[in-house]
Amino acid sequence: MNLLQEEIDMEESSDLYDVYGTSGPLPRSEEDLDNVECLRRKIKYFFMNPCEKYHARGRKPWKLILQIIKIAIITIQLVSFGLSNQMVVTFKEENLMTFKHLFLKNYVDGVKDTYAVYRQDDVYDHIDYIIEQYGRLHNITVGNHEYQKDGAFYTPLSLCQEFYRNGNIYPGNETLDIDAQVKTECLKVYPMYHPSLQQALSHFELHFKRMLSVKITFVLKAINLQTVRHRELPDCYDFTVTIIFNNQVHSGRIKVDLENDVDINECRELKVTGASARNIYLTVLFDCLIIITCIASFTLCTRSVISGIQLQFEYTLYCRVYCSKMVSMSDKLEFVNGWYILIIISDTLTIIGSILKITIQTKVSTNYDVCSIFLGTGTMFVWIGVLRYMGFFRKYNILILTLRAAFPNVIRFICCAGIIYLSYCFCGWIVLGPYHEKFRTLNTVSECLFSLVNGDDMFPTFENMKQKSSLVWIFSRVYLYTFVSLFIYMILSLFITIITDTYDTIKQQQESGLPTSELQKFLSVCKDLPNSGVYRLHKNNRCFFNCCISRCRSRRERLTSEA
Repeated sequence: MNLLQEEIDMEESSDLYDVYGTSGPLPRSEEDLDNVECLRRKIKYFFMNPCEKYHARGRKPWKLILQIIKIAIITIQLVSFGLSNQMVVTFKEENLMTFKHLFLKNYVDGVKDTYAVYRQDDVYDHIDYIIEQYGRLHNITVGNHEYQKDGAFYTPLSLCQEFYRNGNIYPGNETLDIDAQVKTECLKVYPMYHPSLQQALSHFELHFKRMLSVKITFVLKAINLQTVRHRELPDCYDFTVTIIFNNQVHSGRIKVDLENDVDINECRELKVTGASARNIYLTVLFDCLIIITCIASFTLCTRSVISGIQLQFEYTLYCRVYCSKMVSMSDKLEFVNGWYILIIISDTLTIIGSILKITIQTKVSTNYDVCSIFLGTGTMFVWIGVLRYMGFFRKYNILILTLRAAFPNVIRFICCAGIIYLSYCFCGWIVLGPYHEKFRTLNTVSECLFSLVNGDDMFPTFENMKQKSSLVWIFSRVYLYTFVSLFIYMILSLFITIITDTYDTIKQQQESGLPTSELQKFLSVCKDLPNSGVYRLHKNNRCFFNCCISRCRSRRERLTSEA
């Protein structure tokens, strides 16, 4: 009878572990079998979806509920901030266009690259025009622009000329004697208090042959009244306007450009009927709610990541003690949930962005760009995290599994293709740059070639090639035809093949239903359903871990005593 019972136990043990194909010692005692089953159920529970976990242990899916709430409130926050930021951007852009029409003589929209002067008299006329318009600002502007004040006086306009300190240039004799050190001369002109233009510039001479640039800088103030319509308090703006006459090329063409640097400040005294700070306080309170929600989400996801690492440690310990083998890296990574890590990153970015948004609302900071990057990236990751819950459906899950399985091969493929791409970038820049506008800089070369890969802007790229050099023109044809043929017909086709092959492999694995990894084989033995009740927590929920620790300790003591 005892022999028959031993045979039955051996058959049960072989049924449990033949599926792994292990050759090491297997647990034979009833306690060991219970411990292994405990570990298997813990791991299987870890990989369940929220609904299955609810049926298994009755725990409510707090992370799922929290993510749904977080997506809704973060999207509302982003839309609100985007509308506010849109008003700021519109005010900046329209003021920049206003300043160009006010201070650039005969300026026409859309002539940024062609707005230049070619004669000495034109340079003086343009400078005179700027100074005159600056002095008559109150009489000509239709906006609420005002000069900046330093105490009781207006801040002056600054006119600075940069030129080589000394130099004798004689192109006819092909001789040159020049000092490379740059000298700067400045003149200040006060608005409404300056003398006539001729008197102000009588002692200011432009050294055209040695001149590098002329910079005219002044500060104007304005108030953005758009927010008044939304029952919000307006902001005060400081516009630092810089007009540059660029002569660094010394080609006889001096480019003229106007730049605008903006500082946003809280207005000192505000009295707006119908508007109050209540909306700001409500917005700040809403941002604080988002921060609290993200902290809760961050805590829950971090706890899940730590639980996965602990289970990975227990499974690795089981394989080393009972199966005498190491766990593969792919199986170890199964315990590290990338979706949780993505949610943790999005929570961190959203918390930082919300804090920056609060500082902007309270006028402590005005860095809209940095806040936009944090909020925009955080919201993007939050919405991408929705794919985790889409993966619980079989038809959607195959797409996610395909992306995850193909990612390593795609990265390796991109590295190889990137080397070829960079080689074409460097070659096109150095050879075609002097003859084609799209190849003047490495940045424009990369953008042009990327457009060609996507089938965009092909004919203009071929057509705009200047035919001043027959050799370079022939080279450009060979260069462009080989690039288009190589990347569109070969590299892109191989890239698509990698994705389709991975998709077919994942689809076949799902249709067959056979486990493909050691971890899946280990879990496939457990046939218990989530609502079976065997997944309920007991006092010995860390039974296997404690058992392995005690087993290792007893083995160490036995070896010590034998020694």
